[in-house]
Amino acid sequence: MRSMKREDALLGSWRAGSHVDADEDEAEPPAKHYRTLWISDLHLGTPGCQALALLDFLKHTECDTLFLVGDVIDGWQLRRQWYWPQSHNDVIQKLLRKARKGTRVIFIPGNHDEFARKYLDHSFGGIEVAEEWVHETADGRRLWVVHGDLFDGVIQCAKWLAHVGDSLYEFTLKLNRHLNSLRARLGLPYWSLSKYLKAKVKRAVSYVGDFENALAKEARKRGLQGVVCGHIHHAELRDIDGILYANDGDWVESLTALAEHADGTLEILQCAPSFLAARQSQRADARPTPVHA
Repeated sequence: MRSMKREDALLGSWRAGSHVDADEDEAEPPAKHYRTLWISDLHLGTPGCQALALLDFLKHTECDTLFLVGDVIDGWQLRRQWYWPQSHNDVIQKLLRKARKGTRVIFIPGNHDEFARKYLDHSFGGIEVAEEWVHETADGRRLWVVHGDLFDGVIQCAKWLAHVGDSLYEFTLKLNRHLNSLRARLGLPYWSLSKYLKAKVKRAVSYVGDFENALAKEARKRGLQGVVCGHIHHAELRDIDGILYANDGDWVESLTALAEHADGTLEILQCAPSFLAARQSQRADARPTPVHA
């Protein structure tokens, strides 16, 4: 009951914060303007969230429409232990400010922030809440926008197992932070343990492939040209049997977003890797750069 009140209070703070100007003194112009941006799996409320990198990304990009494709707030983690530093609140304020300044912000809840699904078709500080969306690109392609957890067999058939896996993933991230702190002191670059495990464990590789194929198949069934999702923390942009599959990644490890240019071209943006080293000293100096056309 306490956790539900906390989650409702967080959403309530979106309304309250919609009149507060965070970063109102920004003088530096945005580095790039996009027609559309998609970000997901921010996992605000967890130590693994790269909030400073995300704030810097949001500061140096502008767009006509911004999709928040689920797992923005990690209700699972907040139920276990409350964690909400100022930087996470700053992210919410930044999103509210973008909505107030004219960006259309659409929030599609995921499994970690499923509590927000009871507010579908409502607006919080100008941020619209929707179950899913069909986005038409500038070149006429119709893309289904959905978090993707409803196509995850573990979530649907054994939710308890998903919670166990989430705890193990959080432990891996914690171990990874200690490991990279040591690597930084040795002058070595950032290295992701969980990404390494995902790439090496056959079952994980098979899971990703099954997830991608299931979403592409559903998009085809709906008569759409593609799908944009999140959920699995694996940024990707590719063709699956004539259907565009796009995953915007996450802001825990990969620090990625999906962007649409004025002509409808899509690409994955990634924060400069140098940010991860800088984060050790709490400096936010990342910039978005394209990594996949």
